[in-house]
Amino acid sequence: MKSLLQKWSGIDLIVRILIGLVIGAVLGIFAPADLSIVTLLGSLFVNALKSVAPILVFFLVISALANAKGVGTMKTIVLLYIVSTFAAGLIAVLASFAFPIELTLASADAVEQSSPEGIGEVLNTLILNITVNPVTALMKANYIGILAWAVGLGVALRAASENTKSVFASISDAIAKIVYWVIQLAPFGILGLVYTSVSTNGLEIFTEYGALIVLLVSCMFFIALVVNPLIVFVFTRKNPYPLVLRTLKDSGLTAFFTRSSAANIPVNMQLCRRLGLEKDNYSVSIPLGAAINMAGAAVTISVMAMCAAHTMGIAIDIPTAVILSVLSAVSAAGASGVAGGSLLLIPLACSLFGISNDIAMQVVAIGLIIGVIQDSCETALNSSSDVLFTATSEYREWTREGRTFTMGAYVEDAEID
Repeated sequence: MKSLLQKWSGIDLIVRILIGLVIGAVLGIFAPADLSIVTLLGSLFVNALKSVAPILVFFLVISALANAKGVGTMKTIVLLYIVSTFAAGLIAVLASFAFPIELTLASADAVEQSSPEGIGEVLNTLILNITVNPVTALMKANYIGILAWAVGLGVALRAASENTKSVFASISDAIAKIVYWVIQLAPFGILGLVYTSVSTNGLEIFTEYGALIVLLVSCMFFIALVVNPLIVFVFTRKNPYPLVLRTLKDSGLTAFFTRSSAANIPVNMQLCRRLGLEKDNYSVSIPLGAAINMAGAAVTISVMAMCAAHTMGIAIDIPTAVILSVLSAVSAAGASGVAGGSLLLIPLACSLFGISNDIAMQVVAIGLIIGVIQDSCETALNSSSDVLFTATSEYREWTREGRTFTMGAYVEDAEID
C-alpha cells in the first residue's frame, strides 16, 4: 500500500487531476446517479477548501505586510507591477461584461441572491463588513473583514521584533502546507464533483468549462500581447515587442510547464543576466515579482467572481466593477505560492457581491477542474512579466543616460556603451 501511495504521489498533480476528471465523467455517464460515496468525495473537498481559505488569507496577508522590506530603488518596478496587475483585473472584468458566462453549480438554483442596487449599497456593505470583529469575520468567512484586520495587524506588526514576525511567517507557512495537502486531494474531490455534474447535467457541462477556459486564456493573451507592451512603450518610448517576445519565449514557456513563479526564479535571473541588467536590481525585483506581480491571478480572480455573479443573477454596475478590479489586484498580490493558490482568493472577491461562501467554493472547485490550462497560462504571464518590467525599468534609466541598446537583446548581441 505504501509503495502504491508513493507511486501515486509521484505522478504530476495535473495528471492526477485529469485522471480524476476522466473517471468522474465515465461514472457520471455509465454509473447510477445516486452513488452517494462518490458525491461525498466532492462535498468533502469543497468543505476542506471552505475551512482553510479564511485562515489562509488572514495569516498570509499579516505575514506578507509584517515582513515586507523597503523597496528603495525598486519604486519604478513596483509601480509597473501594480499598474499591470490592476489593468489585468480591469480587463478581465470588462471581458466578463462582454462575454458573460453562467456556471452550473450544485445549489445555485436553490439560493436567492438579490443584486446590489448600486455603488452606494456596495460601499455600505464594504464598510459594515470591514468593521466586524476578526473572530466573527473568520467564523463567517467574511473576507472583507478578514482582509481589513489582516492589513491592520500586518502594518502594526512591522514595528514588532524579528522573532515576533518570524512566528507569523511560520504560521503562514504552516497553513500554506495544509493548503498543499488539501490540494493534493483535488483528484478525488474533482472526481466526485465531475461525477455529480455529469450525472445531473450530461456531458454538455464540458462546453461550459471550455467557454470559461477560452475567456480566461484570451484575457491573459490580451494582457501579455497588448496591455503589457503598451505599458512598456509608455515607459521606454521604444518598440516593446522584441522584449515582450523574448520574455515570453525564455521565461513564459518554462513557467507554463513548471506552473510555479517561485520555481522559475532561477530562469528569470539567468535571463536578466543575459539581458545585461544590473544584478543589484534584478536580484531583488525577480523574487519580489514572484510574490506580488500577479496579473494572471488577477484575471482568474476577476473572471471567476464575475461568473459567480452572473450565475446568481447579480447585476453589476461600472463603479462596482472598478472596485472588483482593485480588490482582485490586492488579492492577487497575496496569492499563495501553491498550485491553485489564486483560486482560494476567489471567495474574497465574491464577498464583494454578498455571494455566500458555499457558492464561492463551488466556483473554486470549477477553477481546479480547468486549472490544467488556466494555472499554466496564469503562471506564464506572471513570471514572464517579472523580467519584462525589471528590464523596462532599467531600459528607462539607460535611455535617460543616453546609452545605446537594443530592446530584448542579449548583451553579446547588443551594443552597450
